[in-house]
Amino acid sequence: NARMSARSARRYTRFPAFTRWALANLSGIAAQTAADAQRLRELGARTVEVTGNVKFDLALPGDILRRGAQFRARFGASRAVWVAGSTREGEESGLLAAFAAMGADAAALLVIVPRHPQRFDEVVAEARGRGFATARRSEEGDVPADVRVVVGDSMGEMLAYYAAADVAIMGGSLLAYGSQNLIEPCALGKPVIVGPHTYNFEEAAEGAIHAGAALRVRDARAALAAAAELSRDSARRERMGESARAFVAAHRGAVDRLMAWLDATVAVKASGGSDAGQGL
Repeated sequence: NARMSARSARRYTRFPAFTRWALANLSGIAAQTAADAQRLRELGARTVEVTGNVKFDLALPGDILRRGAQFRARFGASRAVWVAGSTREGEESGLLAAFAAMGADAAALLVIVPRHPQRFDEVVAEARGRGFATARRSEEGDVPADVRVVVGDSMGEMLAYYAAADVAIMGGSLLAYGSQNLIEPCALGKPVIVGPHTYNFEEAAEGAIHAGAALRVRDARAALAAAAELSRDSARRERMGESARAFVAAHRGAVDRLMAWLDATVAVKASGGSDAGQGL
């Protein structure tokens, strides 16, 4: 499931001899995309096969829709829910500032789920410091009607947050972090909003946008404006959700391709037929 972004490739070119030697010592590399494969070859990899992105083979837990429905009932079934998932430092500030600027126009609940647990308290404090009535996931119970921001201070529940959402905003994409995994909300049939920085999932992001499953925006303010527009257009949300599921389904199969490639590569290595290097 190898990935080599243009940004990472530039860094590796600082040490060309070492990079060529290291990559040449691999019996093979299974790359996510053709672009990843080309960059790896240019850096010195000998045998590169494109097997796809295994994240498309996500198996949704059997109870995830039930858990999402429980979250949604606690958030409030009658109001829009926007989930900003796996946000990174600086993104929450932008989202909260944009949300405050919307005023009464944002009749929605903004659920922010920070990527790193050590930042939960910080994000809660910032939301309250901006005057928002704020709740935490860990408080359990229903979210009061006057609460406008929920901080998802829990681990291992990102899929449940997405399942409860009307719209998913991808953390890591609003600032230069490269984006978190947009395939997860797509698999749940949720419209996705990404910012300008998606180099960690560039092909998936472009594919989702082309498929009508995602929208790209320039910043946090534009992300919330797009979320508000989608909240007012249930037909468009439904179309985007259907496109998101179809997009993920069309790209499944990477795990099977990877296992077949591994079987073939190991067989060649075991027979002594490979001169590519020292191992996988």
